[in-house]
Amino acid sequence: MLNKLTFANLAHRPVRTILSILAIAVEVTMILTLVGVSNGTLHESARRARGTGADILVRPPGSSALSSLSSAPMSDKLPAILAAEPHITLATGTMVQPLELFDTITGLDMDQFATMSGGFRFLKGGLPVLDTDMIVDEPYAREKHLQVGSTLTLITHEWHISGIYEPGKLARICVKLSALQRFTGNPGRLSQVYLKVDDPSHAQAIVDALRAKYPGYQIYTLEYFTSLLSVNSLGLLRNFTYVVIGIAMIVGFIVVFMAMYTAVLERTREIGILKAVGSSSSLILNMLLRETLLLAVIGTVVGILLTYGTQWLMLHVVPNSLTQETVYAWWPIAGAIAIAGAMIGAIIPGIKAVQQDATEALSYE
Repeated sequence: MLNKLTFANLAHRPVRTILSILAIAVEVTMILTLVGVSNGTLHESARRARGTGADILVRPPGSSALSSLSSAPMSDKLPAILAAEPHITLATGTMVQPLELFDTITGLDMDQFATMSGGFRFLKGGLPVLDTDMIVDEPYAREKHLQVGSTLTLITHEWHISGIYEPGKLARICVKLSALQRFTGNPGRLSQVYLKVDDPSHAQAIVDALRAKYPGYQIYTLEYFTSLLSVNSLGLLRNFTYVVIGIAMIVGFIVVFMAMYTAVLERTREIGILKAVGSSSSLILNMLLRETLLLAVIGTVVGILLTYGTQWLMLHVVPNSLTQETVYAWWPIAGAIAIAGAMIGAIIPGIKAVQQDATEALSYE
């Protein structure tokens, strides 16, 4: 009986019910989209790093494993020096030039990189021939509407797209190393060096030996570097995630509070009738909380479905910039946050409802 009354009350006011569900759904979507983008973008970066085929990463002195590379402070003679070390079979350097937002241009020795990684798998075109040739991965080409033969102006130079390759190889935009060094005024300079060893199982021991011989340089196994590309390893991103979740909770709480408070005012006479026929305060409170719980559950389900919409939008609108994953482990977490916020938002209106005097409620117009 009480369940039927709960459904009837929600169906009787469809506009308010739909708006409440959408508000809770947006709260859930905000949480799941943020978590999905954070995880997806970091995992995509890790996948591209593993696509180099390297075992060890060497970064400049004073940098950290996850710091952005905005300069090229290392000599391009360093790869040859490192290649002469025991157990190092191949060393290749790259230069990274930041662009806007998340984009960068990476300069490569194409032959060395092909030997280390197995080479790019081109969907169209091929490797750069001229210094002004550029290759890009498929998501970048799709977002920027580029084809082989297209031109693109970056860092005040005009580049010609010579190839479009499958994603997962170090970077989204690649050019000849010597060309990028010259165009950016960094001749003979590198941003980082990738090393391949004869036995990957001994990579950590080789890293320890290199750190002792080259103090100051930041040297890591690629396995360790990619393990750091997670939300929990990035304090700033983790804190940002928590802030957005907190804002989403506040928004959900306010919306549910206003919806339930309005519902109590609208149903003052109805509550008076229920009290007059002998309904207890606990029954009335139970009815209001059931309505809130139902709204929260439906809103959570709708919010989860909406995340597939945001995932589709990012895949087709900004495939180069952001990658959103479906993080199933966060579904119950987001649902619990939404339901808890909704129930808290319903408590004060619920208390107001049960404290109403039956005589005054019946005379309410």
